[in-house]
Amino acid sequence: MSHYYRLVVSCPDRRGIVARVSGFISGHGGSITEASQHSDLASGRFFMRYEILADSIDMTGDALRQAFEPVAREFEMEWALRDTRQRPRVVVMVSRESHCLVDLLYRWTAGEMEGDIVGVISNHPDMRGMVEWHGLPYFHVPVDATDKTAAFAEIESRVEALEADTVVLARYMQILPPNLCQRYAGRVINIHHSFLPSFAGARPYHQAHDRGVKLIGATCHYVTEELDAGPIIEQDIHRVSHCHTPGDLVRFGRDVEKAVLARGLRWHLEDRVLIHGNKTVVFA
Repeated sequence: MSHYYRLVVSCPDRRGIVARVSGFISGHGGSITEASQHSDLASGRFFMRYEILADSIDMTGDALRQAFEPVAREFEMEWALRDTRQRPRVVVMVSRESHCLVDLLYRWTAGEMEGDIVGVISNHPDMRGMVEWHGLPYFHVPVDATDKTAAFAEIESRVEALEADTVVLARYMQILPPNLCQRYAGRVINIHHSFLPSFAGARPYHQAHDRGVKLIGATCHYVTEELDAGPIIEQDIHRVSHCHTPGDLVRFGRDVEKAVLARGLRWHLEDRVLIHGNKTVVFA
């Protein structure tokens, strides 16, 4: 089965970028199977994502990277070239709510995810049996509320040992320390309900029901030091009415959360998300 090289680029906008990059690929016999571009007029920034049929190129991925370097320097590019045969390694972190984890495990085993879940870390033991049934290691790392330093040092060690490319907080109800946010910038994805900051704390769906909201939703975003304020990857909503109970809102919310997380993670693993300050360009 054919594999692809994915080229993603961010650089100052100017004339000739598309022609130069496309000409470079064509000059090496490359066949572009998918192309996306975006110019941000406000910032003067240009974004690009190309999928190139690897079998059409007359050199290896490493050689292609070396050959592309002069083009990248010419246009002051921030760029990456990935071979799709190198599947990203994903570590999932979870607390007690299982819906997002269960959904990701299903999608992974069904072959819907362009990456491999290589382990699960939790501050509770609840889901060990389910995770190990999938043949995955489960690491129970309790977090002491009075001093979280040791727990997060162990988590960092586990993530490093698993050689994770991406970490997914699938309803992991602990705040990552700044050093972890910085070390894995652009590589940690979180999901949360859309009621923040209006309905913070315990039982947010019940608070929202008491307030009579008409829309519930979820946000998938990259984790930064600023809590729940990192670059947004994906969002969705579900309309509700006075007929729905708090239990209905919880159920609808779980459905939205797992769908939004799955889409956001898939786009990230497919190199479709380019971070631009505190925003994203998503070539979905």
